[in-house]
Amino acid sequence: MRSKQSMMMIAAVAVVLVTPTVAQRGGGNPQAPQAPAAQADDPLKTLVGRLELERYKATLRGLAQFGDRRQGTERNRKAVDWIEARLKSYGCASVERIKYTYTSATPQPAPTDAGARGAGQRGAAAAGPQRGQAARGQGGVGRNAKVIESGEIVSGQGGSRYYGISAATGVNNDANRQTDTRLRELNKEQSTDGPREEVYCTKVGTTRPDEMYIVAGHMDGIGWGEGVNDDGSGTALVMELARIFSMPDVQTDRSIRFALWNNEETGLNGARAYVEQRLNLQGKEDPPGSGRYPEPKWLAMIQHDMMLWDHGMPRPDGTWNPEQRPEADINIEFQSSAKFADQAMKLAFFFRESNEKYATDYPAAVGPHMTNTDSTPFMDLVPAISLRENERGMHTGAGWNPTWHQPIDVYTTFSDKDFRLGLNAAQTTLSAVAQLTGAKLRK
Repeated sequence: MRSKQSMMMIAAVAVVLVTPTVAQRGGGNPQAPQAPAAQADDPLKTLVGRLELERYKATLRGLAQFGDRRQGTERNRKAVDWIEARLKSYGCASVERIKYTYTSATPQPAPTDAGARGAGQRGAAAAGPQRGQAARGQGGVGRNAKVIESGEIVSGQGGSRYYGISAATGVNNDANRQTDTRLRELNKEQSTDGPREEVYCTKVGTTRPDEMYIVAGHMDGIGWGEGVNDDGSGTALVMELARIFSMPDVQTDRSIRFALWNNEETGLNGARAYVEQRLNLQGKEDPPGSGRYPEPKWLAMIQHDMMLWDHGMPRPDGTWNPEQRPEADINIEFQSSAKFADQAMKLAFFFRESNEKYATDYPAAVGPHMTNTDSTPFMDLVPAISLRENERGMHTGAGWNPTWHQPIDVYTTFSDKDFRLGLNAAQTTLSAVAQLTGAKLRK
């Protein structure tokens, strides 16, 4: 049974996100998108039930065939083509590309908070497990590990107040640390500046096609692995949601855009290009009178970035737990310094409510430290949240994930418990977005 506080939170997020639509339609008091009763004919349960662990894993394996998908390489371009073909095979409408030019000398915006300053170490020296050590319980941090004395609270990487054991983080740029010769060969091409492309598709709403939610992940990676967790896990999640919402019997009132950003690892450049090109097109009917909206009004942006690994902090001896920790969860983050922080917080708690009802294995927690992911360019324009395996500043920034930007970010590193954490994030987003967009099943 929901508490009075949680019911008030759902009502609040509905007012924030749905009131503009009610006003435009000229009537009524806005009502919260209530989760339906748990019964056999619950359409949301039916939709969530269409998410399958083996399908999610198969999509991840498909992405892994392109190695780390580093931006500015042929393997990245082939992955973009593969994603586009898969979205088209699902019947997702309006499969399109954003085109832009990336140059490595392009000045990047200043970090927005302490978390960005502490954790955005792209291009840093390699850190984490030593060559030849497996991630699942064997990855050593050695002298990079720092044991915090009992009761001591320090300022950790990512700008958070951190208590526990931390490990240095960074990006692996050493090909020889990849022990798989096939992957060394596949990932050997380095990035070059120039044209870039990224794919998106759209589920067009039936009654409010001029409004949409953006559901996204980033498809590029680094580190000489396969980019399975960062961010094949988020990309596969978004693609699975596009597949289900594109089924012939699924109808939504509002539109949903499924975006697979490129150039996240260089400073969120793909997401920034989308904002620059599409921001001023929102809600404009084109051609006039057609009922078509190439860029519906943004209602919220939901990002997915690293969904699989929640094994806890490093051990004192420099290894990691081989399995998910018992208290593993999905972190739903908003940025407390963002212009739309209040609305984003309410959206995050709405997603947590949806997780409680529709996720099968792992709970969700809400935190205010969203940073260093593709929701950042949106957060002062629209309510924006990010779903992750760990809190970005306190956990990932303190070295809880030995696969992050490392050669061991490969499919075989992860167990079904890890993959199921990603699937539960998909269940969370699918059920929440289905409610927010008024999803129905045609009889």
